[in-house]
Amino acid sequence: MGTGVPDLADAVRVSFLGGLGEIGRNCACIEIAGRVVVLDCGVMFPDPDMPGIDLVLPDLSYLRERAGQVEAVILTHGHEDHTGGLAYLLRDLAVPVYGSQLTLGLARNRVEEAGLADRADFITVTDGQRVTIGPFDVEFIPVTHSVPHGFATAFHTPQGVILHSGDFKIDLAPVDGRMTDLARIGALADGPGVRLLLSDSTNAEEPGFTDSESTVGPVLARLFAERAGRRIVVACFASHIHRIQQVIDAAARAGRKVATLGRSMAKNVALAQSLGLLHVPDGMLVDVEDVERLDPGSVCVVSTGSQGEPLSALSLMAAGESKWIRIHPGDVVIISAHPIPGNEWAVGRVIDELFHRGAEVVHTGVEPVHVSGHARQGELRTLLSIARPEWFVPVHGEYRHLVNHAGLAARSGVGADHVMLCEDGDSVVLDASGLRRDRNVPAGYVYVDGTVGDVGHGVLRDRRALAEEGVVVVVATLDLHKREIVTKPEIITRGWVHAPEAEELLGEAAAVVMAALEQALADGATDHEVLRRHARKALGRLVGERTRRRPMIVPVVVTV
Repeated sequence: MGTGVPDLADAVRVSFLGGLGEIGRNCACIEIAGRVVVLDCGVMFPDPDMPGIDLVLPDLSYLRERAGQVEAVILTHGHEDHTGGLAYLLRDLAVPVYGSQLTLGLARNRVEEAGLADRADFITVTDGQRVTIGPFDVEFIPVTHSVPHGFATAFHTPQGVILHSGDFKIDLAPVDGRMTDLARIGALADGPGVRLLLSDSTNAEEPGFTDSESTVGPVLARLFAERAGRRIVVACFASHIHRIQQVIDAAARAGRKVATLGRSMAKNVALAQSLGLLHVPDGMLVDVEDVERLDPGSVCVVSTGSQGEPLSALSLMAAGESKWIRIHPGDVVIISAHPIPGNEWAVGRVIDELFHRGAEVVHTGVEPVHVSGHARQGELRTLLSIARPEWFVPVHGEYRHLVNHAGLAARSGVGADHVMLCEDGDSVVLDASGLRRDRNVPAGYVYVDGTVGDVGHGVLRDRRALAEEGVVVVVATLDLHKREIVTKPEIITRGWVHAPEAEELLGEAAAVVMAALEQALADGATDHEVLRRHARKALGRLVGERTRRRPMIVPVVVTV
């Protein structure tokens, strides 16, 4: 367990802005002596009950209020759920950003697209490097994940070592040979001790150990060999460089050329090649424009869209709307990814559409074409036994994952009273007496629709009502001077009833609104809002009684 610390040492505060109780929005901040370091700033992809929403961000108001205190942002790895919110943060804070070369390359693409490249100084760190950032002494420890060059971060603080695992797995045969540095974590435990461990909980419900990434390669090679003469499309995450490498290796053995499809795929392949992280034989890459002219058995397309995103390359192919690739009967589509929770329906829809076009679809339900990048229970217990933390807080996962990880820690030698279960908005303070809860911080959802940030709960509630119940608009023209209705109110509806089949009901609705407005005018009402309220109330009562539905009702009062 961690060693004691001086009674007079400064307390260290950790606040969780996202990622605890959900998959995505990972963002935390660590505070020492009034200074702040932000650990990751990610996004979450919207749930099906968030119509029209593109991304969900952490509430960054806590950091905006302390803009002058923020020393830096540290990115543990290059996934969007850890880096995708950086551009939104940099709108308000101009701070240095630390990470591996690949992580910064992936993050810089998004920041440059937002026109904010001048707001950050990107500082590359390497495996095992230890840097001083204001009052923070930070060590970057290599871990294996589904994107290369991820880090665990060890903060050497006045209260001892705070170790954040980052997203990790213990892969004993990684594609690039770069393994999770358990030896360094053990040295920290044997030396200063790990006072507080914050660890990835994504697979905390899963027993055993996560398979090595290198197990996917032989499966791909077999699938390519068995489907000689047929065109193959492989969909995977554009950031999964090791998976892309194995696709390229399988294609090379089968004598196939490779084309990339999807902007992020092309960008990431070029970036990984420039950094020496992706090795492609000379002359093997071809332009996607040439694919339709090549013999089907001589080409492989590596595509984005493994999560069924509506406008992704794979979804457009499945819908027959791709500019570059038309799916033909006999084509083989390999979806080398597992659906992120919430995306199952979208992925299933894409698979169905591909089958309709005559393609064979290979996914994780029929072949082991994907392995997770997150540690299962066996690996989580291994980390706990090596780190031997005095205190433990599970992070990164839905609430059930956090609960399972907390129980696992309590059974692995961390005292149950030294395991703390936290959620978004919680803060903890580590001082000489131990770990204790502190005041909460803002940590709600910020919805992004297009380029508009913080759409707001009211807008989202209205969108749900429109999607579920429809809308009824009533337009009435009034002469306020004569206190009379000029024309009979017009009822316009979408998603409530089909107008040609409900003329009698719509006529009744117009009559009810007309009677309500006539009464309001007779009572002396002239204010537009008062008149709209009378129309809305009367129409809402009729709609509820006749159809037992609650569409959005929009009264429009025009005066002459």
